[in-house]
Amino acid sequence: MNETKENRRSERKAQFFRRVKTIYWQNFMLTAGVVLLTLLLLGASFFALSYNYMLEERSEQMRSNAEVVSRMVASYVIDGSLSGMQELASFAGSVTDEDFLICNLNGNVLLTSDADLANRVLTLPTELTGSVLEGKGRFERTTLGSIYPEKRFVVGVPIVSMGQTVGIVLAVTEAAALTAMWRGFAGMFFMTAVTVLLLSFVVSAWVSMRQSRPIREMAEATRRFADGNFDVRMHEYEDSSEINELAVSFNNMADSLQETERQRREFIANISHELKTPMTTIAGYTDGILDGTIPPTQEKQYLRIISDESRRLSRLVRRMLEVSQIQSRELMRKAPFDVCESMRRVLISLEKKITDRGLDVEADIPDGSVTVLGDNDLITQVIYNLLENAAKFARTGSTLYLGLVVSNGKALVSVRNEGDTIPAEEIPLLFERFHKSDKSRSEDKDGVGLGLYIVRMILEQHREHIAVTSQDGETTFTFTLSLAGGQTQ
Repeated sequence: MNETKENRRSERKAQFFRRVKTIYWQNFMLTAGVVLLTLLLLGASFFALSYNYMLEERSEQMRSNAEVVSRMVASYVIDGSLSGMQELASFAGSVTDEDFLICNLNGNVLLTSDADLANRVLTLPTELTGSVLEGKGRFERTTLGSIYPEKRFVVGVPIVSMGQTVGIVLAVTEAAALTAMWRGFAGMFFMTAVTVLLLSFVVSAWVSMRQSRPIREMAEATRRFADGNFDVRMHEYEDSSEINELAVSFNNMADSLQETERQRREFIANISHELKTPMTTIAGYTDGILDGTIPPTQEKQYLRIISDESRRLSRLVRRMLEVSQIQSRELMRKAPFDVCESMRRVLISLEKKITDRGLDVEADIPDGSVTVLGDNDLITQVIYNLLENAAKFARTGSTLYLGLVVSNGKALVSVRNEGDTIPAEEIPLLFERFHKSDKSRSEDKDGVGLGLYIVRMILEQHREHIAVTSQDGETTFTFTLSLAGGQTQ
C-alpha cells in the first residue's frame, strides 16, 4: 500500500514537472514573473520615495508651525503670562493636527495644548533640550523621555526674543496622522498593482496558449504522420506571420510527403506488375517443360520465349538501377561538351535498330561544334532514350528526324517521328513512371515505361525543359540545353 502511494506521488510529481517544462507554462511563468518583479521593484521604489517625501514635507510643515508659535509666545514667556501662552498654544493646536509643548531653558514644560498632559510636571530629556537650544532641533520620532506612551514625531525650535533665547517650543504629532495619507497612496498603488498583475496573468495565459497551440497541433500532426496518416494539415494563423509561415511550410511539407507516399505506392504497384508478367511467363513455361506439358518438339520455341522474357526482366532491373543512380546523383559532372558529337554517337549506336525497322534518318546537325554546359553522359542518355523511343513507335518505312538549332542562348535538340498521333490528354502522362502510350503492358515487349521518365529526371536536374507536340501523325520532342561560355550562334 505504501509503495503504491509512493508511486502515485512520484507519478504526480513527474507529471507536474513535465507540465512545467511545456512552452505554455514556461512563457506564462516568464511573463508573469517579469511583471511581478517589475511591480515589486516599482512598489518598493514608490514606497521608499513617497514615504521619505512625506516625512520631509511634514517635517517642514511642523517646523514652520513651531516657529510661528515660538514668535507668538515669546513675549508671554518673558512676562511669565501662562494664561496668554495657553490661549495661543490651544489656538495653534486647534488649527493644526499637532500638539505644542512650551518649555523653559531647562526643559521644564510650562504648558501644553495636549489635554492628556495637563496638570503634569514634565521635563524634556537633557539631550533633546540641548540640541534644540543649539539650533539642531531635528525631526525625529521619540517618546520624549517616556512623556508619551508611544513614539511620536517631534520638531523643536528655540523661542527667541530681542535676540535672546528664552525657551523652547516642540511640535508633536502622532505617527498615524503622519502616515495616514501615505497609507492611502500605498493602498491605491497596491490595488492598482494587483489589478495589473491579474490582467497580466490573464493576458500572459492567453498569449502563451495561442503560441503553444500550433506547436501542439504540429506535434500531433507529426505523430499521425509517423502512423502513416498523411492527410493531416495545420490550420493557418493569419494574425501571426511567423506561425502562419510555419503552418504553410508544414502543410507544404505534408503535401510533398503525401505525394512521395503516393508515388512510392504507385511505383511498388507498377514494378510489381512489371515484374510479375515476365516472371509468371518464365515460371509457367519452365514448369510446362519440366512436367512434360509442353511436348519436346516445342521446347525450343518456348525456351526462346523464356529467354526473351529473361532479357526483358534484365532490362527492367537495369532501368530501375539507372533511375536509382540518377536520383541519388547529388553532384553532376557539369562541364562544357560538344552536343553535336553526342548526337552523332547516338545515331551510330542506334543504326542497327533503325535499319531493322526500315526507317530513314534526317539529321539536321551543324557541321561545326555547339558547346553546351551539362553532364555529357546524362545528356547523351537523354538523346538516346528519345531517339530509341521515336524509332520504336515510328511507322515502318517513315523518316526519323534529329536536329539542333541555337536560339536566345539555348541549344534546342529535337527528335521527331511519324506514327500514331498521341492524344492531347495523354501527353502530360508520357513522362510518368511505367506509362506506355499504347495502354498495354504486354504488346511492347521491349519497353518497360521508364525511358521518358529518366529523360525528365535528367533534364530537371539540369534545370532544363522539354516540350512535346503531336499532330497529324508527327510527334516531336524538343528539349533545351544551356550554351557554354555565353555562345550565341
